[in-house]
Amino acid sequence: MLLAIDIGNTQIKLAVFEENTLINKKTFPPSNWKIEVENILINFPEIKNVVVASVGNIPKSDFLEFKTSVEVFFITNESKFPFKNRYLTPSTLGIDRMVVAAGAVLKFPNQNRLIVDAGTCITYDFIDANDVYHGGAISPGIRLRYQSLHNYTTNLPLLNIENPNTIIGNSTVQSIHSGVINGITLEIDGFISSISNKNDNFIIILTGGDSEFLAERLKNTIFANPNFLLESLNQTFQYNQQ
Repeated sequence: MLLAIDIGNTQIKLAVFEENTLINKKTFPPSNWKIEVENILINFPEIKNVVVASVGNIPKSDFLEFKTSVEVFFITNESKFPFKNRYLTPSTLGIDRMVVAAGAVLKFPNQNRLIVDAGTCITYDFIDANDVYHGGAISPGIRLRYQSLHNYTTNLPLLNIENPNTIIGNSTVQSIHSGVINGITLEIDGFISSISNKNDNFIIILTGGDSEFLAERLKNTIFANPNFLLESLNQTFQYNQQ
């Protein structure tokens, strides 16, 4: 049994896997992460390995106390990945982007793949059918856009996420919702169309905390899976154990 831990910018996600089957999942803020991990290890004593991928600020040394009961593995830029990396600055490529790229290669062989990870940031990653990673794009996620409009203006309110009823907002509130939500969906559809027009045998994978909210608004056909990073982390661990 394996515990996969994804340490993000604002949240931590963990999942318990029995081989390739996800049997338990939890999401929580970084403040109480040790208690959450301890509870999982108590509730699932069959866990023998813990694999961690992090873009957050928790130091690796904090995980050493768990090594008395489990083996702890960190996926880093030095780990093995099932693709050729053509990124010009590979040392700056986020480990979360590398993990989902690995998962896409392992789950969807011999296809062109675009992974859209909609979390704090929205990241786009393209891996071709020959398993070459080319790069992608990074833009602000939904909450960052709402927060930026409020924090960097004098009068615009901070709003919660809401689906706009129309492209033309008839009030300041509706205009903000339209600008944020319609802007993001048009952006994602634009990226997908631009890349898919140049590549056949193509699959689009949508994941991240906001994937389910966005999936129903996108025009393009996608494979939506909010757990894809955790599943990819499990697969990347297995790939490195071979």
